[in-house]
Amino acid sequence: MNESTVIEPGEYTAEEILSRLRNGERFTVQTEVLGSLEELTLRFDGDIYYCDSPTILHKHTDETEMRRCIEDLGFARRED
Repeated sequence: MNESTVIEPGEYTAEEILSRLRNGERFTVQTEVLGSLEELTLRFDGDIYYCDSPTILHKHTDETEMRRCIEDLGFARRED
């Protein structure tokens, strides 16, 4: 299993994150969820995109869904 690269929300655009996921990278993003700090891991196994937390396994079957999730959760820097 690849080591995760820790990133801050807004550090990369959604396309940069997705491109790096497709190339086998994994990311850990620290974010606040309902008032507590949560670490989420973003990964791609070649078929399915995952947004994992210690308590939830969140899956996306295509890149469009994962892009929407990354943007909705505020992980991506807005593209100008």
